[in-house]
Amino acid sequence: MKQPHVYILASARNGTLYVGVTSYLVQRIWQHKNHVMDGFSQRYGVDQLVWFETHSSMEAAILREKQIKSGSRKRKLDLIETMNPDWRDLYEDILGG
Repeated sequence: MKQPHVYILASARNGTLYVGVTSYLVQRIWQHKNHVMDGFSQRYGVDQLVWFETHSSMEAAILREKQIKSGSRKRKLDLIETMNPDWRDLYEDILGG
């Protein structure tokens, strides 16, 4: 189902972070995990979904992605810690819903 999301991937707890936006979260995370596309996440092993947020429109999601990307690393870590204090890979959670 098409639903805009902003997401953060990590290489490990407190590791390298990647912020992205997509209309198909399950498919996009699968692509990251299976290294389907060359790029930052493949190069740095960033494939654990540690945070995501649903938006009503792609425009809103893109604005939020830009806001997060322009923020400090501490703000990104705070987002993750608030939603996912154990830094679990949330991919399995989104597969069912």
